Amino acid sequence: MQTRKLGNTDIDVSLICLGTMTWGEQNTEQDAFEQLDYATSQGVNFIDAAEMYPVPPRAETQGETETCLGNWLAKRGRRDDLVIASKVAGPGNGLTYLRNGPRLTRAHIREACDASLQRLKTDYIDLYQVHWPDRNANFFGRLGYEHNPDESFTPIEETLGALDELVREGKIRHVGLSNETPWGTMEYLRLAKEKGWPCPVSIQNPYNLLNRTFEVGMAEIAHREQVGLLAYSPLAFGMLSGKYLGEAWPEKGRLTLYERFSRYTSGRGMDATRAYVELARKHGLSPVQMALAYVNSRSFVTSNIIGATTMEQLRENLGSATLELNAEVLEAIESIHGEFTYPCP
Repeated sequence: MQTRKLGNTDIDVSLICLGTMTWGEQNTEQDAFEQLDYATSQGVNFIDAAEMYPVPPRAETQGETETCLGNWLAKRGRRDDLVIASKVAGPGNGLTYLRNGPRLTRAHIREACDASLQRLKTDYIDLYQVHWPDRNANFFGRLGYEHNPDESFTPIEETLGALDELVREGKIRHVGLSNETPWGTMEYLRLAKEKGWPCPVSIQNPYNLLNRTFEVGMAEIAHREQVGLLAYSPLAFGMLSGKYLGEAWPEKGRLTLYERFSRYTSGRGMDATRAYVELARKHGLSPVQMALAYVNSRSFVTSNIIGATTMEQLRENLGSATLELNAEVLEAIESIHGEFTYPCP
């Protein structure tokens, strides 16, 4: 398994990161253990979780993903071999049951981190990420920004100051961002340099063949500021596998089970998916592995976060780590992208 540096740190993370948001909802703890055992045997050393997981978020299951991971770490005794990432939730998204509505204030961040450490059964989190901004901004597929000068939000200075405290206390090693914008990322970096606080070392945003908006404003920042992308939804909720192109969707597929995951099901999204799937099959490639290999090949990507509900899916996803797309396939991908530019932001 290839590794890449996490930002400007001395930490090497695997090119493939194991995502966990199905654990506790679509997957049992036993499933999670099996996934972890296999992924780590294949060289994966990077595991990504969040306090709000599993997804879809519910009060009854909140925190169960971290609990599954924590139980595995305690049983296997491999904490120091792995890079464990988690996230603190921002406001909104119906999470009223979490701290009476999560915010990115000092008090909320400290409470969230302590609870995650307890569930993960560890003394420290290697990468602690701000899951999404505590302000009006373009994320979760939103493109049209509308400024509200009267909005109430937590200043980034307070958020980063709280994260600095956790770093100095040894509870977290590094800070990461997620679902962040170019302005937000540069503001974190400005404050970090100005005050001597920890610089973000990564940004976890969506990136896949149906959504390459990261390339517009964020890719240059990733390169020049050493804030590499941790790409999430690299298969667009499984859409790029091609399994949703038929009239009958798979019974246990995420898009079948949960109506909230509609980001990639537009007409143009379907048409673009069909073109990518046909390209893969024309070249004798798995559509899944082609889509993942494309993400793996981007120089601004630090790690590609894959998720699976079955071991068959996990094995196929991990197989992308050794696939190199040839020039003909890459050229054809760009041709399709030119026809279907950002069909599903």
